[in-house]
Amino acid sequence: MNTFVVFFGTVLGSLLVYFFSNLIGKPSQKFGLPFVVLLRSSLGVRGAKYFGLLRCVVGIFLFGIQTYFLSKAFSYLIRIFIFYFDPSMLDQEIFLIFLLSMNIIDWSAIIIAVTFQALLFSVGMNFNKTLIRLSALAVYSGIILFFFSVLLNDVKLTTKAFLSSLNFVNFIDLNNIAPLLTVAGTIFAYFAVIILTFGDFSRYVKNENELKKGNLSLILNLIIFSFFALFIVIGVDAFLKDNSENLTRILTNPTDLIGKFDNLLVANIALIFIIIASASTNLIANFIPSQFTLINFMPSSLSLKSSGIIIICLGFLVGIFWLTFLSQIGILSFIDTFGAFFGPLFGIMVADYYLIKKGTLINKDIYSLESNGAYYYSGGWHIKGVYSLVLGFIFSASTIWNSNLMFLHSYSWITGAFISGLIYYLLEKKN
Repeated sequence: MNTFVVFFGTVLGSLLVYFFSNLIGKPSQKFGLPFVVLLRSSLGVRGAKYFGLLRCVVGIFLFGIQTYFLSKAFSYLIRIFIFYFDPSMLDQEIFLIFLLSMNIIDWSAIIIAVTFQALLFSVGMNFNKTLIRLSALAVYSGIILFFFSVLLNDVKLTTKAFLSSLNFVNFIDLNNIAPLLTVAGTIFAYFAVIILTFGDFSRYVKNENELKKGNLSLILNLIIFSFFALFIVIGVDAFLKDNSENLTRILTNPTDLIGKFDNLLVANIALIFIIIASASTNLIANFIPSQFTLINFMPSSLSLKSSGIIIICLGFLVGIFWLTFLSQIGILSFIDTFGAFFGPLFGIMVADYYLIKKGTLINKDIYSLESNGAYYYSGGWHIKGVYSLVLGFIFSASTIWNSNLMFLHSYSWITGAFISGLIYYLLEKKN
């Protein structure tokens, strides 16, 4: 694929993320509402309770999967540590005993990964903010380190490979429109799970201008990241092709790529950066949204601490069964099906707040569970909202299960949001 197509596709995707993040973030910032509470305005108190729980289900599964991959970085560090002191120790019989396709090192690593996250995430929101800032520094430090590792490994080879990939002439071609939209859709889909619950974070922002400035940095970050990522991918590809042994399998995991460079110091530092970045991503994308939706489901029984323990325990179970069972039965298709509700949920929330409610909410009623509240609707359900949501979901889910529509999977979120939002608006305007 043309390098410029990838680059500009990434920029286009980041513009979409910026626009939608501002839309969903504004009401939460203005009224201080987390996602699942804001959802009551369009689905009703009970509708938000049950449909909001879908975000928790997806979040816990992704938390467990991310924990498994985070544990791989810990297992590499443990193996490096053992190899440094006694290379022959790894050949001992104890390391050849496997349970659920994991030996004692892998089990130690996944327990460390779960404990590490549990300790980090339980400190409090102020510490979480610090962790996120530290993660940003770690990610930039890591990618810059990786960039120079690739560049300095063979400056002439990697630079030539990168420059030869830059062909602006081929970019101006109608055949590149579809790939451009695919890249943009892929970038957007990556952030889509965070966009829906962006209100969980924007509620802490001081004002709308600060919200927009913060989101604007996303575009700049993705431009910088795109340059580094493209150079690293092209450089590593050129480097690996020089050795026929590297072509025996496709390398998709950053830790596998790091292992191909014969530099122990770089490997250790890069793995530490990966651990910090992975943990903070798990916090933002999975842990915090799952906490809020879980507490909203059982407000009288759960607290931040107890809900966090539930997420950690369930995530641990997902992590240990991921390789041998869950990944083998196609569980991601079912998780994607639950996720197919996210675009339609976004659509009705935006249509409700901007087009129907005109940017106004009744604070005392949005927090009320009483039947006389404005957002209790019919027995706690807003039927028109549920109807609109289901219709949007049908299309989004069809791109997963209908082989003829799978090519639209990257755009299912946006299309589902548009369909549900439009139907919701038309139904509400009839009143």
